[in-house]
Amino acid sequence: MSVDTPRRIVLLRHAKADWNQESDHERPLAERGRTDAPVAGRKLAETGIGFDLALCSTALRTRETWKLAVHELPQRPKTVYEERLYEASIGELIALLNETPEDVDDLLVIGHNPGMHGLADALAGDAEGDAQSRMNRSGFPTSAFAVLAFDGSWKSVEHHVARLVQFWAPHD
Repeated sequence: MSVDTPRRIVLLRHAKADWNQESDHERPLAERGRTDAPVAGRKLAETGIGFDLALCSTALRTRETWKLAVHELPQRPKTVYEERLYEASIGELIALLNETPEDVDDLLVIGHNPGMHGLADALAGDAEGDAQSRMNRSGFPTSAFAVLAFDGSWKSVEHHVARLVQFWAPHD
């Protein structure tokens, strides 16, 4: 792969979770989450991105979100359930991105806030249209996703390396 290989990272926040007596890691989706996750999947399909790999947090709400969203995609990408996505800092998330195999052009990450919002904000050196102001105004709600594009290797991913090309939220 060339250093100029165009790549995309899509950061999807899990759908709305229920607050119950379970541990935070085992919180299931709320009814609204079960409705919003397939909508997010359809919107992901509309981007036309053919994901090569999906990294999904091991938390129940992210796994349930992915299960409902992936059925809306034209092709199911290889999925890796990654426990390090749960409660990860921006630095830890960038380190995970740096581990992405070089044969992956388009990566989907299903995770949590504040990580998804913080990572999108950290990676975006610039943005198309009003995507960044919309993302920051909304606070990256549940089921929202950001599409970032960059050229280069996964090992080169760092702050301000990407362009925020799209931001979508279900109740925006």
